[in-house]
Amino acid sequence: MKRKASASHDVAMVRRLRKDPDFAAEYLKAALEDEDEPRVLLIALRHLAQAQGIAKVAKAAGVQRESLYRALSAQGNPRLSTLVAVARAIGVKLTVKAA
Repeated sequence: MKRKASASHDVAMVRRLRKDPDFAAEYLKAALEDEDEPRVLLIALRHLAQAQGIAKVAKAAGVQRESLYRALSAQGNPRLSTLVAVARAIGVKLTVKAA
């Protein structure tokens, strides 16, 4: 009996984000609320960009594809302007509320 190969967490997350825009918005919102680990936001934005296509998002954001990969990597340190451009390109808006 053959077993179905399992997908990595990242692959499964990208698939779900691609299928469910409401889940995508909640996923990003939860990432923004994680004050202890700012890299969570970069991971969430990377997953959302992958779900929509990195090349397409990079073009819409006005950045090179390789630069986008670097900016949204675990070691990335993107400028705020890059984060805002990527958010706009994937169809979301980063917001702030009083703590």
